[in-house]
Amino acid sequence: MTHPNVPVATAEPPQSSNTLLGIGLMALGFLFFSLTDATAKYLTEDFSAFQIAWFRQFGLLSVALWFLARRGLPVLRTRRPVLQVLRGSAAAMSATGFIFAVSYVPLTDAVAVSFVAPFAVTILAAVVLRETVGIRRWTAVTIGFIGTLIVIRPGLGLFHPAIFVVLGAACLFAARQIMSRLLGPVDQTVTTIIYTAISSVALLTIPMLFIWQTPTSFQQVFLIVLLACTAGTGEVLIIRALELAEAATLAPLQYTMIIWSTGLSWLIFSQLPDGWTLLGAAIIMASGIYTLHRERLKARQRKP
Repeated sequence: MTHPNVPVATAEPPQSSNTLLGIGLMALGFLFFSLTDATAKYLTEDFSAFQIAWFRQFGLLSVALWFLARRGLPVLRTRRPVLQVLRGSAAAMSATGFIFAVSYVPLTDAVAVSFVAPFAVTILAAVVLRETVGIRRWTAVTIGFIGTLIVIRPGLGLFHPAIFVVLGAACLFAARQIMSRLLGPVDQTVTTIIYTAISSVALLTIPMLFIWQTPTSFQQVFLIVLLACTAGTGEVLIIRALELAEAATLAPLQYTMIIWSTGLSWLIFSQLPDGWTLLGAAIIMASGIYTLHRERLKARQRKP
C-alpha cells in the first residue's frame, strides 16, 4: 500500500469523544488510501509506476503547501535536513515500488504482504535504535513472517516475483517510521510532512524528464485527479485523527485496508483473494496488532 505519513504522536491522552471521532476519521482515511491504491493499479495500464507515484505525491504536496500557507516559512526550520530528505526519498521509492508491484499482482495480495511493515519496524528498531525487543515481539515477528509465506506461497508457482517488490516497499516504509522516531523529538510533525512531500516530488521529477507520457483522454485526466485528491484527502483525515486520538490507539486501523482493498478488487478488477491469502492476512494482522500493542506498552513505560 502507498502508506500514509503517520507521525509518532506525543500529545496528551485525548477525551473519549475525541478518540471515537479520531477512530472514525482514521478508518475513513484508510478508505481513501485504498481508493488511491485501486486507482493507481488501474492507471498502470497506461502509465509507468514512476509517473503514477509522481501524480500521487502531488496529492501530498498540495496538503504540504496548505500547511505552509497557514503556518508560514518558519515551519520549514529543521534540525535534521539530511534525514528529512532521506525520509522523503524513502517515501518516493516505497510508493513507486508498491505501484509497480500491483500492476502484476492482485491488490489484496499486495496489501496483505505490505502489512509486514510493523515487523520490519521492530527489527530496525532493534538494529538501528538499539531498542530492547523481548521474546514476545520476536515471536510476533516470526508468526507474521509465517503469515506472509502463506500469502506468497513460494515454490508453488502461484505467485508473481513482483510480490517481493511489495516486501521491499514495506521495508522502506519501516525505514521511514524509524526516521520519524528520530525526527519526532527535534522537528514538528508538519515540518516532516512538508519535507517529505517536497523531496519525494523532487526525486520523482527526475525520471519524468525521460518517461513523461501526456494523458490523452478525459478518463485518464479524471483518474489522475482522483488519485491526487484521494491521496491528499487521506493524508488530511489521518493527520486530523492523530490530533484527536493517540497514535497507538489508531495504528491497528491500518488493517481495515484489507477490507477496503478486497471490496475494491472485486468491484473494479473482478479479483477476490483465495482462502490461503485470507488466512495469511489474518495471521499477519493478528501478529501486527499484537506487535503494536507491545509497542504501546513499551512507550508507556518510557514516559516519566
